[in-house]
Amino acid sequence: MTALDLTKKAGFALAVATIVTVSVFPFYYAVITSFETGTALFEVNYLPQGFDFGNYLAVLGQQAFPRNVLNSVFIATATVGAALLLAVTAAYALSRVRFRGRGLLLMTILAVSMFPQIAVLSGLFEMVRFLGIFNTPWAMILSYTIFTLPFTVWVLTTFMRDLPVEIEEAAIVDGASPWVVITQVFLPLLWPAMVTTGLLAFIGAWNEFLFALTFTASETTRTVPVAIALLSGASQFETPWGTIMAASVIVTVPLIVLVLIFQRKIVAGLTAGGVKG
Repeated sequence: MTALDLTKKAGFALAVATIVTVSVFPFYYAVITSFETGTALFEVNYLPQGFDFGNYLAVLGQQAFPRNVLNSVFIATATVGAALLLAVTAAYALSRVRFRGRGLLLMTILAVSMFPQIAVLSGLFEMVRFLGIFNTPWAMILSYTIFTLPFTVWVLTTFMRDLPVEIEEAAIVDGASPWVVITQVFLPLLWPAMVTTGLLAFIGAWNEFLFALTFTASETTRTVPVAIALLSGASQFETPWGTIMAASVIVTVPLIVLVLIFQRKIVAGLTAGGVKG
């Protein structure tokens, strides 16, 4: 092995180590801080000084926080279900059905995702009030689905275009309807892309803050990001940083577990369509 090869490997290893450190360190420090109380919270410690579960007991002991977690689970799951159902059917139409303006429609769908949330907040708020779903989980599900659909439709359309046309033609010859083709022919082949888009949609809905803050008005209907942001201490000048860190760790761990479980399908979904055989 030449000196150049060693230099390239060392540079690559250094780059990977830097990326991992920058990505993991904030969460690692949050975990350490979540076990600290009192003045120890304001001391810089890179190694655990103890394991005090008082912050976790304080978070879980709050009556509203477990309900907020359940709200986030329900809203994120419902958003993923609605987005994937609409995206699969839309992707089939955009990738397999020939009609005038198909490309323009696909670009329009993608362009919708470029609008910042604050730009459409007032319009969505009026629509939510008109539908009578303000301060309910359905307000977040509706708004999250609207913002999730462009990405899911784009990814699934790209993935479905790469599927062999012969599979669909054989199913049609056997008398399969378009719905049967989608659910029984394409759906098993779309799992990598659906897991990728579904997980990203779940993470987006789980972490979303602006809509959740605007469309809720009571503790029982809030999601975890809003609940964490509104955590307060004994006085208005006291911020419970240890409790906030413990709550952040509690709501982050499930996302890490989901990514670790589905990491193979995530990579397959993200790389699908990149190489054509």
